[in-house]
This record gives sequence, structure tokens and C-alpha cells, in this order.
Amino acid sequence: MHEYGVTREQLGWIPVTQRAHAALNPDAVYTKPLLLDDYLAARMISSPISLYDCDVPCDGATALVVSAAETAADLRAPVRIEAMAGVVDGRPSWEQWQDMGRVGYAAAAAMWARTALRPGDVDVAELYDGFTIECVWWLEAMGFCGTGEAGAFVEGGTRIGLGGSLPLNTWGGQLSGGRLHAAFGHTAEAVRQLRGEAGGRQVTGAEVAAVTNVGGFEAGAALLTRW
Repeated sequence: MHEYGVTREQLGWIPVTQRAHAALNPDAVYTKPLLLDDYLAARMISSPISLYDCDVPCDGATALVVSAAETAADLRAPVRIEAMAGVVDGRPSWEQWQDMGRVGYAAAAAMWARTALRPGDVDVAELYDGFTIECVWWLEAMGFCGTGEAGAFVEGGTRIGLGGSLPLNTWGGQLSGGRLHAAFGHTAEAVRQLRGEAGGRQVTGAEVAAVTNVGGFEAGAALLTRW
């Protein structure tokens, strides 16, 4: 906010839009509509982070089966791992948290170096959202917009909503869908989207999904594609 002029009104469109997506997810924790005015009126947790900027911890589990490519013909609905990368920041923790977005940029750069696909090829993005601001960092780190431009990118919710140019956290994300440890809910949703199994929140013709995880001293980024 200090460096780029991002406003709370702009940030609020992330939880507001994700709540609309959660309303289409029968497994989501929160499905009641959330208005921008509701977001702005919510109590502060640690300014400028308010209640609706924080994820919703819940109990549950996600199982991921990873198999060799040659077994794809025997699988029900395989999804391909196009590229992935992870980065660990070895600095002391207090230094890491002063620059949480830095490792996200490193992970994203390493991932894009392993594929011919580019940000414009992504049909749906499932980006880590332990707090709203982490979606902002990931949108910029992954190259979906320039550094400092994410506030304008999400404003109004049009681009990140279903039918937009980059539907974001289509299951409600951790802000409304619920935070399972390590954010594997994002990966599971990416797989559903590529399989065409997301029901009312399905992104039409989704063929490429971006997934990111964490956002502090450890960060991972991946591209999944329809087989």
C-alpha cells in the first residue's frame, strides 16, 4: 500500500469474489454472500489486515496420486504436471518475513523456465491465500500483472471472477472454502477444473491451471494441464 498505492477497497475484491465462488462449492466453510461494504466494515486483526483477509482453518485431508506418465492410459482422468519449482529461503525467519514475496518471484521464475507456456496461457489460477495480500504477491510474482499492479488487476472482481480473464481460487480458496494444511485444496481444485468436474464453478474449456503454495520462506509454483 505504501509503495504502490494499493487500497483496501481494491484488496477487498479478492475475498468478495472468492466468497461468490465458495457459494458454488458445497464443501466450502463460508457460502453466505460477502459484500465489499461488509469487508471494509470488518474488525481489524492487525491493520491493515481485517477479519476477511484471514484464511479459515478447517479439518480435512487431500489425497494426491502422482504416477508415471506412461500409466496415463490406465487412469480415469489424468492431469499432467507441465512444470513445477520450489524455493526455500535460508535466511533467519525475521528477515524472511520482511520480504515474503521475494521467494514467490524466485519459484515462479524457476517454474516458467521449465515450460514454453506463458502467463497468458493460464485459464484458471489457484493461488495461495493464507491472507489476501498473498494472492496479490502471487499474481505479480507469476507474471499475471506487473509488480505493484495487482490492486488494479483485481479491482471490481471482473478479471478474477468466473468468466473473467483469470478466474481466481474458484473453490473459494482458503479465505472462504477453508484452509487445509499446506494449501492442497488449491491443487485439488485445479485438478477438478482440468477434469471438468467443478460443477457450477467450472471454467469453460479450462486446459491450463496455475497453482502456488505457501508464500513466506518456502514457496512452490506449478502448471497443470489437461491430459
